[in-house]
Amino acid sequence: MNRVSRRTSTPLEVQLLREGIVESIHQVHAVACDGRGRILASAGDPELGTFIRSALKPFQALALTTTGTLDHFNLTDKDLAIICSSHQGNLGQIRQAFNILWRCDVEPLSLQCPIPHDKSTPLAHNCSGKHAGMLAVCKHKGWSLDSYTQRSHPVQKLIITKVAELLGMPADEFICAHDDCGAPTYLMQLSQMATLFAKLASGDSLDMERITRAMTNHPMMISGPDGFDSQLMYLSEGALVSKAGAQGIQCIGRTGDGMGIAIKVVDGSKQAKYATAVYLLKQLGWITPDVSEALADKFMMPGKYSRLDVVGELPLV
Repeated sequence: MNRVSRRTSTPLEVQLLREGIVESIHQVHAVACDGRGRILASAGDPELGTFIRSALKPFQALALTTTGTLDHFNLTDKDLAIICSSHQGNLGQIRQAFNILWRCDVEPLSLQCPIPHDKSTPLAHNCSGKHAGMLAVCKHKGWSLDSYTQRSHPVQKLIITKVAELLGMPADEFICAHDDCGAPTYLMQLSQMATLFAKLASGDSLDMERITRAMTNHPMMISGPDGFDSQLMYLSEGALVSKAGAQGIQCIGRTGDGMGIAIKVVDGSKQAKYATAVYLLKQLGWITPDVSEALADKFMMPGKYSRLDVVGELPLV
């Protein structure tokens, strides 16, 4: 999956400038796709293979929306939002993850995500909502709660089957590895990630439309008050659905238009992916100048004496 693409072009660069002098440079690949998987614009290699990490969470949530689990346990859109989140472990987010388990009559000790440093419960882990959601599906379907993070478990097979259907490929072709939280993640091309988010944002599927609505209506559940995903969805007033992943992954869909973008910073820099996202959203016209300015002030000015500049374009194919 890391073969050189015929569409390979010059990657973007994110420069960290300290009082105008370049201090570091981050290389970035980015692609925009529609819901049919057609590449609309790209910089770098749109077929670059990398792990989708936590940007997979909205699609892992399909295990709940397609099985009737949400309605069976009377779970709300706010519960669905925390299932899709990489949260900051604040009290409201922890309580929301606990609410899922409480409604399903599952003990928090059943969570197999790690207990964060200086915390006393796995509910504080940023993936606890996702894990709670998987346990809810298992409880509803009568599947084992003990092995739900194993790739051979029915809930994980269900998830990758749903993802494979969206991308029109066999589920067994995906390369799987465990994310840091213990649940499976998958190696994908950037264009496949962008296609998934185009489909998520399109409104063509009731199951995915509910996920998008949950994320955009409850943006502060997704990361937190200072998080990029939360700020972008809040400021764009539901026009964009956004989910970050570790190691430089950022994916965004434009609701109603069926378009998605995926970003990968080669060295995994978090600040570089946010700067790239703001730059590309402005270039594509997906955010207003006011929103662009607010996001740039927060995510492109890391310090009093430093700022981030993005060099390059996302040329149309």
